[in-house]
Amino acid sequence: MAERAPSASWLNVAVWRSPAPGQVQEVLVRLPAPATVADALAAAGWPLVGVCGIWGRVTEPDQLLRDGDRVELYRPLSVDPKLARRERFQRQGARGTGLFARRRPNSKAGY
Repeated sequence: MAERAPSASWLNVAVWRSPAPGQVQEVLVRLPAPATVADALAAAGWPLVGVCGIWGRVTEPDQLLRDGDRVELYRPLSVDPKLARRERFQRQGARGTGLFARRRPNSKAGY
């Protein structure tokens, strides 16, 4: 006997956001079958501000959802990661980071 697939008329979707560092909010929403990222954010009651994604991949608000998807709302970066790394390297000095942190005595730099 062949089993019938369950009706896909409803989607269960988790909507996540982080309003501030160290804070995470999650809302579980149930949407009718062709639903988009924008529909999920509207059902959660959150405005579409910034960039959104599904499971860590940036998408457009009109992207269709599947059952079990996790919609994420990303806040803008406060600091450019390249600039932050450059400043951290300057503060710590060349001898205390990366390849130079654990160096054998009397060896060349980087080894």
